[in-house]
Amino acid sequence: MLVSLNNINKFYNGAQVLNNVCLNIDENDRIGLVGNNGCGKSTLLKIITGSVEPDRFTEKDGIVSFAGKTSVGYLEQMGGLDSESTVMEEMQKVFEPVNKAIARLREIELAMADGDNSCDDEYHQLTSWVEAVDGYNTEVKIRTILSGMGFSEEELSRTVSGFSGGEKTRLCISKLLLEEPNLLILDEPTNHLDFKTIMWLEDYLRTYKGAILVVSHDRYFLDKLCSSICEIERGTLRRYRGNYSAFVRQREENDLRQEREYQQQQKEIAKMEDYVARNLVRASTTKMAQSRRRQLEKIERIERPVHDTKSAKIRFTYALEPPLDVLKVKGVDISVGEGSQKKTLVDTIDFEVRRGEKIGIIGDNGIGKSTLLKIIQELLPHKGIVRWNSNVKISYFEQESTHLNKALTVMEELHSRYPSMSDLEVRSLLAQVRLVGENVFKETGVISGGERAKLCFAIMMQEHGNVLILDEPTNHLDLSTKEAIEEALQEYTGTEIFVSHDRYLLSKIADRLIELTPGGYRLHNYGFEKYLDVLRDEQAEKKRQADAEKQAKAAETAKAQAAKTYRSKQQRSADAARKTKCAAWNVKLTNFRRR
Repeated sequence: MLVSLNNINKFYNGAQVLNNVCLNIDENDRIGLVGNNGCGKSTLLKIITGSVEPDRFTEKDGIVSFAGKTSVGYLEQMGGLDSESTVMEEMQKVFEPVNKAIARLREIELAMADGDNSCDDEYHQLTSWVEAVDGYNTEVKIRTILSGMGFSEEELSRTVSGFSGGEKTRLCISKLLLEEPNLLILDEPTNHLDFKTIMWLEDYLRTYKGAILVVSHDRYFLDKLCSSICEIERGTLRRYRGNYSAFVRQREENDLRQEREYQQQQKEIAKMEDYVARNLVRASTTKMAQSRRRQLEKIERIERPVHDTKSAKIRFTYALEPPLDVLKVKGVDISVGEGSQKKTLVDTIDFEVRRGEKIGIIGDNGIGKSTLLKIIQELLPHKGIVRWNSNVKISYFEQESTHLNKALTVMEELHSRYPSMSDLEVRSLLAQVRLVGENVFKETGVISGGERAKLCFAIMMQEHGNVLILDEPTNHLDLSTKEAIEEALQEYTGTEIFVSHDRYLLSKIADRLIELTPGGYRLHNYGFEKYLDVLRDEQAEKKRQADAEKQAKAAETAKAQAAKTYRSKQQRSADAARKTKCAAWNVKLTNFRRR
């Protein structure tokens, strides 16, 4: 065991965030920590790392115990980096003790060359330690990690200050992986990472020699990495075995079982209370009634399962059935900017969409995915043909929600679009997407990104479009609402074209993919899981080719070196004659000096 938490309590402004939390972390654990925003996940991480103290009521409360061998590494967003260092210099700081030891070894070797052997013991100790920690391969380790995290060879000499926030986060992860603590604590590590980098990180962490505690909203990442999930809800922590999908299944099963047990107990309690009420005043049955009442007092009440957030009930419907061929895109360019500022991201793209297809659009940030969604709706100028068939009704989810009037309240926004709806109907619709209470009277410009997304879903439910176009629909949403959206998109029988970085959503929904690449695009007539398999095969092939090129280059270098050092038979004979002549002259010189 590396860490043990016992009876951890924490209060903020009089509200209890953590309530008697207990958790043991063993050497090879892969733990995912989940829960709604504000449930106490970050607070628990800070208590483990010592930056926040738990609240204590007795001597047995708030105990955080570490094994003597435990070393903790904590990912701080953009923290712990020297902005004036180059990337390679910053990474080398991890190996400062090793580099100092190697420098000392060179000093001792120079002294030994001059005949000073007084540091023999120190030399052997340092050599053994450097070899034990694989200290002669630090540069290989650094380049391997940085390459996996998406940094090119040219970027290794750049100063840290010149990188973006997302790139600095990737540098922090790289540095933390090089430190190799036996307890790795990561808070949203997949933010700012593309698919390829996330896949590399998943593979690396699966074989990591140590325990991992990770907070993430990336359910696909939690599925691939975690062997157990800890959920914080209403201040309490409950641990489930298995990955995220197993956790969802087990929680549903637990809720059903607990609900059955609760209902059964309520029936028994009601029966006993009825007996007591009817028989307590009758002399002949008073003792029996009092006995039942004592039994009621001793019963350990089963709590009804209640989650912090009720699931949203989202359902997209349509009445008008479009024809089989829905959309044709031919010779269209993807460009941004105007005039001299215009930049073409993709010269030409062609694809077709048929009724009922669910097409995911993927690619790196800034590659033109959102622009493509606007182009196919004729919202941006373009060359080529965009042709929608008849009977098509589009419902569009925009990532930035710019179509909302920021001056209107949530209810006013819906009333302005659907004036025939009563207040009760509007409140009922908003309740379905979990917009309730005072939030419905707030202006759309001040509500959170997640709340704006929910309002947009409510609007889409009223539009009854037979084609859904969605730009990052799960951004800003809590896990329960993400699951509700996925369920709604799975059940929807119309056509879907959506942009997303959410691999869990892509895996569940997309049956075809359009991948935008630098200067081009690729069509994948299969789902996301097959796409990942193809991507891994391509990456493996590129690695094989790169290794083959390195081996060929090394062979050429060795051949050239051998050619330089090659000597003919005549050259070897001449060298031997020179050596013999020199030896003879040395003998004569020695004899002359002796005289």
